[in-house]
Formats: sequence, structure tokens, C-alpha cells
Amino acid sequence: MLIESFLDYLRYERNYSEKTVLAYGEDIKQLQEFAQEEYGKFNPLEVEAGLIREWIVSLMDKGYTSTSVNRKLSSLRTFYKYLLKQGETTIDPLRKIKGPKNKKPLPVFLKENEMNRLLDETDFGEGFKGCRDRLIIEVFYATGMRLSELIGLDNKDIDFSASLLKVTGKRNKQRLIPFGDELRELILEYIDVRNEMIPERSEAFFVRENGERLYKNLVYNLVKRNLSKVATVKKKSPHVLRHTFATTMLNNEAELEAVKELLGHESIATTEIYTHATFEELKKVYKQAHPRA
Repeated sequence: MLIESFLDYLRYERNYSEKTVLAYGEDIKQLQEFAQEEYGKFNPLEVEAGLIREWIVSLMDKGYTSTSVNRKLSSLRTFYKYLLKQGETTIDPLRKIKGPKNKKPLPVFLKENEMNRLLDETDFGEGFKGCRDRLIIEVFYATGMRLSELIGLDNKDIDFSASLLKVTGKRNKQRLIPFGDELRELILEYIDVRNEMIPERSEAFFVRENGERLYKNLVYNLVKRNLSKVATVKKKSPHVLRHTFATTMLNNEAELEAVKELLGHESIATTEIYTHATFEELKKVYKQAHPRA
């Protein structure tokens, strides 16, 4: 009776859609079935926090995601707020209940053999555009910079004497990223081709054929097009190359703090997600390779 009056309240006073009302009802019914299976009875006014916690554990054991469990808890919270408002109870069993934390998705990155195929075997085309597009891929992979940072690069931001790139990140925070001899050669080659083909141009380092600075969609699409030639991952974007840079650095024993500085992260916690990614990849390799895995 209490459940039905609650669902009517959602329908007629809160004007929830019938689909939403049914979802709330199903969530409460699920708790009811659990209580009846475990304890042989269910009275909403006698539910305690311990029962809710046991129910959460059972849902997680059945494979429900933290997002789904938290949605169900949200339904119950609304139900008990209603019961409190109606004076049916003075105790909210969910008052001290915390739902499971949502897992952050692991970053998507390319494997080393995929990057080798991309850089060593892919035909980027002839002339200025081919030279530029290849360098864009190389810069993303060699520096881990963001899409906006690459577009914002100016000629003055390249220091050949110190082998440093100055990038402007979020909130206009600047940082220096070192580059090696291989990238230096590619940069110099691009500059030669660009200056010959496009004598009149803006101060931007990477430009279009009309001499103007690149825009986000152009870079995004050229990266996606080239990654599609070698990558098996669903997501194919400049950020995937940023993830690949970070993962490659950590796989080759770079210090986490150093990778944090190179990526321009505010917090080390943001960078730590890459250690989880490399660990998951390690587990996968182990399971595939070890005879007793």
C-alpha cells in the first residue's frame, strides 16, 4: 500500500512519466524480493541500513555496474523521503548509505606495434599536406600534448637550441616539453616544405594551405583517418595519442611525477590512471602468455 501510494505521488503530484514511475517501482520491488528471499518478509518501515548494504553487495555480485546500483539507491532515497514527509516513519535507512564509486574508464591507447606500423608503414601522401600530417601524428605521440595545445603552437614556441617546445595548456598555464633528434629532423623538414610552399602565412607553426592556423575538426579528422589504418581501438582521436604517449613513457619506466609534468596535469591522481591502464594491459599479456594463467 505504501509503495502504491508513493508511485501515485510520482505520477500525479510530481508528474513523472509512466516509464520513470515503473522504473522506481521495479527498483523497490527488487529490494522487496531480496528481503523476502533472505529474511522471509519485507516491511518498508522496518528496513535497516544493514539490509540495504547486503542488497548492494548482491547486486554487485550479479554484475550490476556502480552506475546502475546508484540509480536504484536514488529510487529508494526518493521513496524514503516520501515516507518521512508523509509521517509514515521517522528513520531513513539510507541516511548513512554510500553507493559504490563509479569506476573511471581506463584510457584508450595504441599498442607499440600499432604505433610502429602507423609511423613506419603508413603513406601520409606527398607534398606539404603529407609532410604536415605525418608531423602532427609524430608530435602528438612524442610529446603527449593536447589538441588545443598543438593548434596553438606558434613558430616562436620552438627552441631548437634547447630542444624544447613551449605549450600553453588549460587556464593559459605554460609548460616546456623536450623533443629528441628524430622529431627535430621532422620539424626542420616540415619548416622547409612549409616555407617554400606557403611564403605568406600566419605566426602559427602548423598551418593550412592558405597559411592560416589549423582548426580542431581538421586535426581530429586527419588523426582519425590515419589511426583507422592501423588501430583496432574504437576511439580514434588526438587524445588517444596523448594516452599512448603517457602509457609508453610509464611502460619504459618513466617516473610518474615526470609524466605528470609533461602532460600538464594539476594532480598526480589524474596521471595515476595510466598506471592502472598499463597494469591491466600487463594482466592481459600474462593471461595470454602464461601456461597456468
